[in-house]
Amino acid sequence: MSNTKKVGVAFEIEGSIQYADDSVVSQTLLNKDTGTITLFAFDEGQGLSEHTAPFDAVVHILDGQAQITIGGESHAVSKGEMIIMPANIPHALHAEQKFKMLLTMIRGE
Repeated sequence: MSNTKKVGVAFEIEGSIQYADDSVVSQTLLNKDTGTITLFAFDEGQGLSEHTAPFDAVVHILDGQAQITIGGESHAVSKGEMIIMPANIPHALHAEQKFKMLLTMIRGE
């Protein structure tokens, strides 16, 4: 868990991570054997190249809009929306504009 957040203490999520020029910023909020919760802030033009993960992952857009490609199909996902990226299916993320997201990775069956 990040040293700036405490378990059992409420905090405002969108303002907990800031954009950085030409960068992808991440902050792990929780890291357990059963899964992780990570905040990300993507500057315009940044992204994550196509890859696979052995676990399902949920992306919740907190600010802006992301272009998320799953299994070759592109999705525009905007603030307040979520998308599930299934395990073992190639996916990629691209910031056509700045966006922040919360990524929840679920490990296991």
